[in-house]
Amino acid sequence: MADMDFTELKRRMDGAVASLKSDLGGLRTGRASPSLLDPISVEAYGSQMPINQVANISVPEPRMISVSVWDKQMVGKVERAIRESNLGLNPVTDGTTLRIPLPELNEQRRKELVKVAHQYAESAKVAVRHVRRDGMEVLKKMEKDGDIGQDESRQMSDRVQKMTDDTISDIDKVLSVKEGEIMQV
Repeated sequence: MADMDFTELKRRMDGAVASLKSDLGGLRTGRASPSLLDPISVEAYGSQMPINQVANISVPEPRMISVSVWDKQMVGKVERAIRESNLGLNPVTDGTTLRIPLPELNEQRRKELVKVAHQYAESAKVAVRHVRRDGMEVLKKMEKDGDIGQDESRQMSDRVQKMTDDTISDIDKVLSVKEGEIMQV
């Protein structure tokens, strides 16, 4: 029996779920979290750097994020990056520290965030389907080359399909939990 690398397919599908969780972590619920600023990068020393490489990020209060910039010449750039990040945040500068109060989420903003979460989930599903397609192509080639018979090929494609269905189901669960967090007032 020829080898179909199911562990590799599983690893790639799990990667899509992990990537989704990371993307969703950057979406704002009602609570402050340092990961909220993860998607933001700052023009620093001639290149784009993640904000956590030029500053220390902490959460002193449930609705406040504090950003302590290490190099005082970078404060303006960090503040601009946060303002332009599309997260609807307005930092207040105090020396080398930026305080970012998190405004209450209104209904419209919550619905926008849920839409964004759905887009992230859809991208993850598309990635999983690409992995499935790659797996099915490998199986077709193995069958055509005579490495496996029709029955084996069918069993293996069922297994790939089951992995795909399970992963898509995981994505839906992750999305539904995040949606609950966003809509919770």
